[in-house]
Amino acid sequence: MKVLFAVSECAPFVKTGGLADVAGALPKALAAQGVEARVMMPAYPGLAALKGAKPVAEMEGGRLLAVKAEGLSLLLLDCPGLFDRPGGPYLGPDGRDWIDNPFRFAALSRAAARVAREGAGGWKPDVLHVHDWQTALAPLYMRQSAAGQAIPSVLTIHNIAFQGVFGAALIGALGLDPSGFTPAGYEYYGQIGFLKAGLVNADRITTVSPTYARELTQARFGMGLEGVIAARRADLEGVLNGVDLDVWNPAADAHLAAPFTAATIAGRAKNRAALAERFGLVPRDDAPLFGLVGRLTRQKGIDLLLETLPRLLARGASLALIGTGDADMEAAFRAAATAHPGRVGAVIGYSEELAHLMQGGADVILVPSRFEPCGLTQLYALRYGAAPLVARTGGLADTVIDANEAAIMAGCATGFQFAPVEAAALGDALDRACDAFSDRALWAQITANAMAAEVGWGASAARYAALYSHLVAR
Repeated sequence: MKVLFAVSECAPFVKTGGLADVAGALPKALAAQGVEARVMMPAYPGLAALKGAKPVAEMEGGRLLAVKAEGLSLLLLDCPGLFDRPGGPYLGPDGRDWIDNPFRFAALSRAAARVAREGAGGWKPDVLHVHDWQTALAPLYMRQSAAGQAIPSVLTIHNIAFQGVFGAALIGALGLDPSGFTPAGYEYYGQIGFLKAGLVNADRITTVSPTYARELTQARFGMGLEGVIAARRADLEGVLNGVDLDVWNPAADAHLAAPFTAATIAGRAKNRAALAERFGLVPRDDAPLFGLVGRLTRQKGIDLLLETLPRLLARGASLALIGTGDADMEAAFRAAATAHPGRVGAVIGYSEELAHLMQGGADVILVPSRFEPCGLTQLYALRYGAAPLVARTGGLADTVIDANEAAIMAGCATGFQFAPVEAAALGDALDRACDAFSDRALWAQITANAMAAEVGWGASAARYAALYSHLVAR
């Protein structure tokens, strides 16, 4: 089974979010299922110079390079005029969207469609798997083309908040069939909808958790596309993301002060002390050290955390935070750290080292998001024996077993959930976490359960392999 992954970013080469982690890890896990996945992505600055990169096809405006790197088989779309520029994959150095983004990612989608139909370098895939709006036009381009032979396609939605909506005046320039500009096609409120095009043209649709798949059919979460998704409910499936167990491995993590395993979890105390020192905290032994890593935005529920911070501090707990985002929220956490020295520590920015140390040293990891398609932070927390405290939404609801009375009695709790996603409910969950922390036997059980949770890609890779096989056999 051969699968072409078409993505706009892939770790460790280029990363702005969880899509890159999936693109870098899932193909490796699929190999164990007998699936040969090749990852097509733009040749951003420096990638065309990867050792061993060889041209395998001429493409519109450039060429396609094949190379093996970091355990992945890559197909790099080398179009310097589109992708070899300073800044990020989507934003320029000024922090604004590249004005030619529709042309950049239409080119990537066209290249993916061509390889899907015709192959490249003697390799032809059996299935095309596209991800998010940046490659969602590929199934449509594949249907429009007469060259070669079309193959089944899968579209994965990682976050429906990003849809790739552009002016209808670009229809001709993007090489789209004007007859498809209808409510049943790629038209979206009078504009071109890249993601919508994928939703109506892909053979199957997946998203990154079962709960998020259900949520996407509701107006609250579907962001204008809930009707389209509901109409394709029979072709929709939620498949949980996993984490790279080699990168996120507490037993061999160089970022930790003291690597540990479930059998040597007592060594976690050294990481707690190291984390406290890095954030200028003096945490109490009888109260949890809460940690948060993420964007400081309303979507992530950070305003709820600010509102409940006095309640957290009243319990004797402390807070370490890493993140950037809303300027007012950044200022609020700086002010909180100044007002509560030794109790609140904030690093406004991002550090991979501190992110790992946070997972290995915090007692509780907070993920109070208003919506979260899957989430990886809570999976890292489980892997590192930190109890996730999460909103009951999306993948958070699917991956954390709430320490309610029934779960405690059954001995299966791995963390804490709260609903509705409001400050009062978050405060109640903070109290429950503090109460559980004071019961050493219960806390030991929760952390042991967390570390035993399956958070790798094995089960999800098996599900995708079965999906690909089903599509090819139709």
